[in-house]
Amino acid sequence: MRHAALLLLLFAACHPRPVPPPESPPTPEPGPAASPAPDAGAVSLPVPPDTLAGAPDAGPPARPITLVVGGDVTLGHNHQTYFDQEVARGRSREEMLAYGFKEVKALGDASDLFVINLECPFTEGGEKLPKNFNFRARPELVGSLVAGGVDVVSLANNHLMDYGAQGLVDTLVTLEAARIPYFGAGRNLAEARRPAILTVGGVRVALLGYFFLGERNIEPPQVYATETTPGVAGHFSDVEVMERMLREDILAAKQQADVVLPFFHWGREGTYSPEPYQVRLAHAAIEAGASGVLGSHPHVLQSMELYQGAPVVYSLGNFVFGGNWNPRDKRSALWKGRFGPGGYLSSEVLPLRSDRYPERPFQPVPVTGEAAEEVMRLLADSSRAVDRMLPELEPWARPPPSPGSQGRE
Repeated sequence: MRHAALLLLLFAACHPRPVPPPESPPTPEPGPAASPAPDAGAVSLPVPPDTLAGAPDAGPPARPITLVVGGDVTLGHNHQTYFDQEVARGRSREEMLAYGFKEVKALGDASDLFVINLECPFTEGGEKLPKNFNFRARPELVGSLVAGGVDVVSLANNHLMDYGAQGLVDTLVTLEAARIPYFGAGRNLAEARRPAILTVGGVRVALLGYFFLGERNIEPPQVYATETTPGVAGHFSDVEVMERMLREDILAAKQQADVVLPFFHWGREGTYSPEPYQVRLAHAAIEAGASGVLGSHPHVLQSMELYQGAPVVYSLGNFVFGGNWNPRDKRSALWKGRFGPGGYLSSEVLPLRSDRYPERPFQPVPVTGEAAEEVMRLLADSSRAVDRMLPELEPWARPPPSPGSQGRE
């Protein structure tokens, strides 16, 4: 879905613009656990006189919608270096802005919402936060998200605060100017916990974002928002506090939306199975009423589970990821979920190769044949430990036929 068709329907429940649309009614900003009015995310449009005289027009009926979700996107660091190198060699800035998402844009365009995790601030200022890796991208590179058709981004990750409060504020301003909704970070904790609410096809979708690494967190505490300081939503290490926050926010979001999806940045890098706390939080989210759970951070694919009829996508691996020139594991995927007003309906895994280094670094490409089968078998194998893997993976959990069976088991 393209931005012009949806953006008028969300910012009253997301992050306010410096100049809100004139037709938007003033919207209170409740705390994270408050219960806003059911239509708090909608815009009141002028009603024709003939409608006022008769029965209210409920609009077209809701239809099933699709979300395409990608993993970690870093447009700074090596990606920015490559961008500058190619422009210096004569490629246009417009071509390079479209470069990263070029091969996957059609998949996002075919969906109603294209969602990614944005793992870098858009800033050229700020104070570098002392930590192991610091990413940032020039604000002009937000054009890559626009060119790629990205509809909404999660900011709840360990790199959004890499250049401090100024980097975060610059990122919010940059996204707002590009008219790209965001969630999972803000100028204080209440704002960071507030969902992005988008109405598409008559279905109201609320997206929440959290960063949580449990007791193995090596990131500085300044990454996290507090009541008075900016940062991302989540908690430094206490799973009890994280679960309580999650349940409160889902219950509040359900007052405003038909479909509620928390997007976590969690897990251990390079591991293919979720940590126990990931499973605990995912199950708690669904028990609280979430329609599914999304995840990123490990930079590789992790399990995909069906829990109480709702999907859990623990990690989607690297997407347009400029943090590494040549990742060892290039198996990646987009996840396509289908939802109606009542929640989850079905899903599809779209296998990818994360890049084709050195000819085409940082440019994911859809794969078929043996390469696609390898992605599906990885997901099926990593999902054996969950109670029930996504049904779409079950055919790939069976052993391949032996050469002598000619396809018969």
